[in-house]
Amino acid sequence: MSLGFDRPLFLLAGFILIPLFILVIRYFKPLFALTIPLGPPGGIAFKSPVNLRYLMRILTALELLGAFLLFVVVSGPHLVYTDIVWLNRGADILFVLDVSPSMAALDMNGRSRFDTARSLLLDFADSRGQDAIGVIAVGQDAALILPVTTDRESLRSRMSSLMIGELGDGTALGTGLGLAALHMNRSQAPRRAVVMITDGENNAGSIHPEAAAAALGEMGVTLWVIGVGSGGEVPFSYTDPLTQIHRTGFFDSRYDPAALSVIAERAGGHWIHAPGPEGFIDAFARINQGEVVVRRSGSIRREEPLYIPFILTSIALIWGVRFVKRHILGALL
Repeated sequence: MSLGFDRPLFLLAGFILIPLFILVIRYFKPLFALTIPLGPPGGIAFKSPVNLRYLMRILTALELLGAFLLFVVVSGPHLVYTDIVWLNRGADILFVLDVSPSMAALDMNGRSRFDTARSLLLDFADSRGQDAIGVIAVGQDAALILPVTTDRESLRSRMSSLMIGELGDGTALGTGLGLAALHMNRSQAPRRAVVMITDGENNAGSIHPEAAAAALGEMGVTLWVIGVGSGGEVPFSYTDPLTQIHRTGFFDSRYDPAALSVIAERAGGHWIHAPGPEGFIDAFARINQGEVVVRRSGSIRREEPLYIPFILTSIALIWGVRFVKRHILGALL
């Protein structure tokens, strides 16, 4: 975003004429001004309750500023925006995100696994503006909470409202992957990928995750499986969205890396173990490098008029100074 002017010569005229006017007033006005002392002859001279000299200088400066803003208005101010336009379609990337209560574990440098995953997902989406991003949430059941879209505001809004435990206890990985296969089968993108982020094992739903992964592989969809979190006793803290009861404590964090790696292999995809925040960041970096689409883009320039704020400010300054001189200083004198 930048500031531009349709008629910059008027702005230049303001820079020249206003200082010139100040010089004329300063050096030539005393030649035509007559000083008359106020008060009785030989008596005490009149003293104003305020320092009129400095007050008048301030008021004059504000009035001249208002006059200068009129030159700005005539010059046609506007804001210039440059929007990026993608000339070819990017990839369709659908995230299958575990939102079971165990994702509240605080083993990501003091942050929960869920919050870290959400932040990395949003950063990933912002870095790939050409790609359409969607999200499936997985708990006791699975639900498509956002279809693949390039609308990043919708993505941020839905991710900010997504809560741990929203879909109940449990981890229906197979249902989530099956739902991803259903939606990816309709995609016409040149490259399609599903990224599953989980810290647990499949323990809910009627679809086996290996069968759903195999379906993704047959459709030519790349599957990335990220197993997040450390093992052992891990603290957790979250508020149950159904009961509004805040739960804290420790739980035994564990999942079967072999089972998750088999799921990735059935789709011909990739398995990544991310026990800590550094590994989690590296996992997203690998996905970013692996899901490469040739990008062609252009730019569109658009302008937004900006004269109204300058007009209102100019009117407020000029008429405000006139009001002060006439009704306030006039009363003091």
